[in-house]
Amino acid sequence: MTSPTAPSASVRLTQYAHGGGCACKIPPGELEEVLRGLAAAVPVRDPGGELLVGLDDGDDASVVRLPDGTGVLATTDFFTPVVDDPYDWGRIAAANALSDVYATGGRPLLAVNLLAWPRDVLPLDLAREVLRGGLDVAAAAGCHVAGGHSVDDPEPKYGMAVTGLVDPDRLLRSDAGEPGVPLSLTKPLGIGVLNSRHKATGEVFPHAVETMTRLNREAAEAALAAGVTCATDVTGFGLLGHAYKLARSSGVTALIDANAVPYLDGARQALSEGHVSGGTRRNLAWVRPHADLSAVSEDEALLLADAQTSGGLLVAGEIPGAPVVGELLPRGEHVVVLR
Repeated sequence: MTSPTAPSASVRLTQYAHGGGCACKIPPGELEEVLRGLAAAVPVRDPGGELLVGLDDGDDASVVRLPDGTGVLATTDFFTPVVDDPYDWGRIAAANALSDVYATGGRPLLAVNLLAWPRDVLPLDLAREVLRGGLDVAAAAGCHVAGGHSVDDPEPKYGMAVTGLVDPDRLLRSDAGEPGVPLSLTKPLGIGVLNSRHKATGEVFPHAVETMTRLNREAAEAALAAGVTCATDVTGFGLLGHAYKLARSSGVTALIDANAVPYLDGARQALSEGHVSGGTRRNLAWVRPHADLSAVSEDEALLLADAQTSGGLLVAGEIPGAPVVGELLPRGEHVVVLR
């Protein structure tokens, strides 16, 4: 679907945000420090289910197995405007929130909206378009949307909290990687630098919007059909950051073949023009002490750390249509190695 021309179509939403999309995440190193020790900090009395996936390894969603064997999955994701078009922003944010469900091997069941809006600054018809975009993507995913929560906020933000179902015996987890398994990537990189260029210049990149709004459902289904047990989605921490988290929690080394990684058209030009987010630079700084990056230039390393919004899945295994970009090796001196 396409966004209609609205009375407020001249408003550039990205100019009302200090960051854009998943590039506005709290830096991964700082986030880990905040979460340190919280996984088992508070005992739960009679929770009514077994927690299978929680805070320990920073997986994409949390999973509880109920006494009858049902796996219930929960996740949430929201962010500041990544594009100026409100309908497209809503679609992107919804696809990004749903991605956590697919990255865990589940299917979404119910979503609720999360909306922050500067009601005295931006017209409410724009907020309606944001919500309409989220509703359309959730409908395409077969996911109910019922209510949510909104607040008056100086900076616009939108996303969803999603509940889903998953087979507890067929989970996709970040800690299940094994040496000798190839790594596949289901969407090209470069979303971050193109979004940064869009924010700076207003130039629209339809192919980047199409990539961000494409659901990871088919990729997840293909991974499960292939017997894959280890995967994660590539979002705000970039390919290097998410590969590092996967390899670290699995006790292996992720070898990435930089020449095999696909990029969106225009990504390298955007990089050469300096459209690099602060989130991308923080990603690279976080991974660098644990990685061997000597095989690539600094610019190439920045692209590999590019903060993605609604990116693809990084799959420990081969699936149709996804290029193999590396492999998992026994843990060596570094957690991530580029060649």
